[in-house]
Amino acid sequence: MLAAISDHVRKNLQILFVGYNPSIRSGETGHHYANPNNRFYRILYQAGITPRLYKPQEDGDMLDIGYGFTNIVARPSLTAAEITAEEYREGRILLKQKIEYYRPKLVCFVGKGVYEQYSGRRGMAWGVQPHPMVQGVVDYVCPSSSGLVRMKLEDMVAIYRGILPSLV
Repeated sequence: MLAAISDHVRKNLQILFVGYNPSIRSGETGHHYANPNNRFYRILYQAGITPRLYKPQEDGDMLDIGYGFTNIVARPSLTAAEITAEEYREGRILLKQKIEYYRPKLVCFVGKGVYEQYSGRRGMAWGVQPHPMVQGVVDYVCPSSSGLVRMKLEDMVAIYRGILPSLV
């Protein structure tokens, strides 16, 4: 079994990115969004969120620009469909505790399903959520950057582009 990968978090981040769980490739390398089919770093760069195109191996370096990483479930898997209800229950509690402790300005949920599992809410629009789960922290929902998602890259970039103006 692959080990969980380390969170990259610190207090008062600008943005905390929250994924479903690490891919098998991320579990093998120890880096977030490491699957070559994942478009995460390209989306951030094209949306103007990062000043340059980062590589998965540089995920820890992104703390220096105020960006951190965690997942709602720590166990790597091939797809999010493999995550159990119990893992989501436990992950929801741990994630809320992390957000309350670290107090990022904005939490970017990388996948609508991640936010649904975290918040228990359904049917939300992309972008800022009107009722954040932790007072004073912006909840922002984006599409998953997984290569399995069929949304066009430019449509995803447009949604992510709304992150920086939403920072409080």
